[in-house]
Amino acid sequence: MRNIFLIMLKETKTYFLSPMAYIVGAMFLGLTWLFFNTSIVPGDLNPITEANVRGYLDPTTLLFIIFAPLITMRLFSEEEKLGTLELLFTSPIKDIEIVIGKYFASAIILITLLLCTFFYVILIYLFSSPDLGPLLSAYLGIMLYGIATLGVGLFASSLSGNQIVSAVVGTVLLLLLSFIDSLGAMLEGLPSTVFNEMALNYHFEDFTKGVIDIGNIIYYISIATLFLFFTTLNLQIRRWR
Repeated sequence: MRNIFLIMLKETKTYFLSPMAYIVGAMFLGLTWLFFNTSIVPGDLNPITEANVRGYLDPTTLLFIIFAPLITMRLFSEEEKLGTLELLFTSPIKDIEIVIGKYFASAIILITLLLCTFFYVILIYLFSSPDLGPLLSAYLGIMLYGIATLGVGLFASSLSGNQIVSAVVGTVLLLLLSFIDSLGAMLEGLPSTVFNEMALNYHFEDFTKGVIDIGNIIYYISIATLFLFFTTLNLQIRRWR
């Protein structure tokens, strides 16, 4: 546990000392502000409805397709480029501790970005009185969506020593996971159900309606856990290669 904490602390500190952290943060907040401004603040000053709130939150989840790989791309790729990955392999730290420590660091970055968007929630309540339930459940859904995408991004980072390649691979994987339900829409019966259940977007819809389904929570945690397992397995293969 101590090793996990130390790795998490090191990676978090390194990230916040990097200009990339503030570039990514500014881009994320700028785009979420754009979504907020176009979907939440109506020109006719009508009360903000739950539909408006969903119009702001739904596209925010899609940002993780790009921003999760940007957050995670350096976590293993940079280690390999600098040659420090071999030092980690020869240290007494277990592969799973390395993976979890780096994953927790990326989760801290993501949660920090989401906390910054609570400013928009304050504005919502200054100008209207939407139901608190769907708003809070949607933020829970966004957080779960985000931690799932970070798992995918971390796995992509472990595949290459080039950060750009890692970011591209992570984005492609997340595009497939996000929109695989489109393939399900063209099918019927069990295949359609399977493809729908695999999609990240499919499990987010209930959260925006104020419905917290334990099945959706388990899905996002399972996706994160599965890709953390893949990452650990990849490190073990590279260790003995």
